[in-house]
Amino acid sequence: MHSQESNFTALDTALSHFLAQRANLPAAQKPLFQRWVELLANQQSQGHNCIRLDDEGRALMLASGLAIAADGLEDIKTMPLVVEGDRLYLHRYWHYEHRLAGQIKTMLSWPQGRDDVQDVLARYFGADKESVDWQCEAAKQAVSHAFCIITGGPGTGKTTTVVKILAILLERSDPSLHIALAAPTGKAAMRLQDAVVSRKQELPCSAAIKSRIPETVTTLHRLLGSKPPSPYFHHNAQNPLSHDVVVIDEASMVDLALMSKLVDALKPQAKLILLGDKDQLVSVESGAVLADLSAALPTQTVELKTSHRFGGSIKELAVLIRQGQAEKAWRLLETGDTACQLLASDPISYIAQRQKPYLSLIGKKADIQEIFAAHGQFQTLCANRQGKNSVVDINQRVERLLLRQQLIHPASAWYSGRPVLVVQNSPALHLYNGDIGLCLPDHGQGGKLMVFFQRADGTIKTFPPNRLPNCETVFAMTIHKSQGSEFEEVLVVLPETGNAVLSRELVYTAITRARKSVKLVSNQAVFAQTLGQTVDRVTGLVAKLQEGRLG
Repeated sequence: MHSQESNFTALDTALSHFLAQRANLPAAQKPLFQRWVELLANQQSQGHNCIRLDDEGRALMLASGLAIAADGLEDIKTMPLVVEGDRLYLHRYWHYEHRLAGQIKTMLSWPQGRDDVQDVLARYFGADKESVDWQCEAAKQAVSHAFCIITGGPGTGKTTTVVKILAILLERSDPSLHIALAAPTGKAAMRLQDAVVSRKQELPCSAAIKSRIPETVTTLHRLLGSKPPSPYFHHNAQNPLSHDVVVIDEASMVDLALMSKLVDALKPQAKLILLGDKDQLVSVESGAVLADLSAALPTQTVELKTSHRFGGSIKELAVLIRQGQAEKAWRLLETGDTACQLLASDPISYIAQRQKPYLSLIGKKADIQEIFAAHGQFQTLCANRQGKNSVVDINQRVERLLLRQQLIHPASAWYSGRPVLVVQNSPALHLYNGDIGLCLPDHGQGGKLMVFFQRADGTIKTFPPNRLPNCETVFAMTIHKSQGSEFEEVLVVLPETGNAVLSRELVYTAITRARKSVKLVSNQAVFAQTLGQTVDRVTGLVAKLQEGRLG
């Protein structure tokens, strides 16, 4: 058993002590039981679904009277702990994983679609190509099966492909086919919506088919119907969604609990299509669901391999980072390519300078959409929240410099030009963790300061600052919070010394947020250490999916 005592929180210790006091074990065995539970609680909070047990630990857990063996059982008695093989779970997370695996297996057993798709595929993707058209392969998989995963890096055409898939499904169905498009965050939903609206105009189908492709993309929480403050949703197995086809973009961001609840809420025979980049960061909460599903179900997974938008040195850097080739990636950054380089100047001065176009538009009383567009041109992304070169550090230093330059005038915490990031869900206001708002004078209300948010449908919603959930200034944000977003330019800032948060997936996610330009602040040693660390979450989802059918 690995000791991680220094990382244990008060909650980890309190839970383990509470259960140890109630364990049906001799007093001499309770400290070891407590350490196992403390480790489980700690690792679950770090994103793992479960932990690995040795033989002694497994026997101890099963003897405690607080754990039950799940092996081969469909409906196990509720206990706080579950032992499955050599894995130990908190019961809730075992249940999520078990339900998700069972539901996916059920979907895989549903009858396949008609085979006569070649003619329609040729019309949408062309015919007689010398090499494999992976977009066409993805469409064939999605049209013919109830469950499909389409993965690929930036610009490989995931959205283009899914829009063609929807058109094909609509051509081959009755007029009542009901489609839902969703993403984990409002920003990701907005991006998908913009892409669908623009892509569908180019489709080789009738105007009637185009009109039936939905133009509204919602967040997953809104699709399922949040019931705050509970963790439950309006739609579930007893009250399923009405949709025949559900498409989820940025699926790498979806954690185990949310994916389990989504699949539970699908009606029988509904089709689920997941889009995402399996090389990106996994979800903030528990699990690595997209990566696990892709690994366990290669037949249901199609990877798009040709980038149509994302090229040049940024693409080359992304490939090198994904492969962990730190030395080659560093040399590429040193070459000074304008699209991909190390930042030579002071990062705080550079960030402040890049805020000037956005702030000047506010002074000119420009259109709100123009202000949002300018703000979205540039973003600083940090690996850490605390410490030197962290989100907190950079936001404070940039704010002070902008104040000295008289570009902002903060009479209080809320001032004109302050960009904010929502860090607490507020379903009642339809604001969610990760949403970005801009504090601006509302000229329709005599210049009163309001916080403006751009919805997924492009509309603007305003709130008085005192009505908002918890927010923080966002001249810089964590890389985790940037998932689902794109910017013309990103500045990636790594800490001066290495730490456990850094990973290859973290940097890959950061640089692939950029459309045109990436700049990096780091030293070579930290960069190399970062690319040498990968995210490896402990889960049982792959094993469950590869086992014989449940039930």
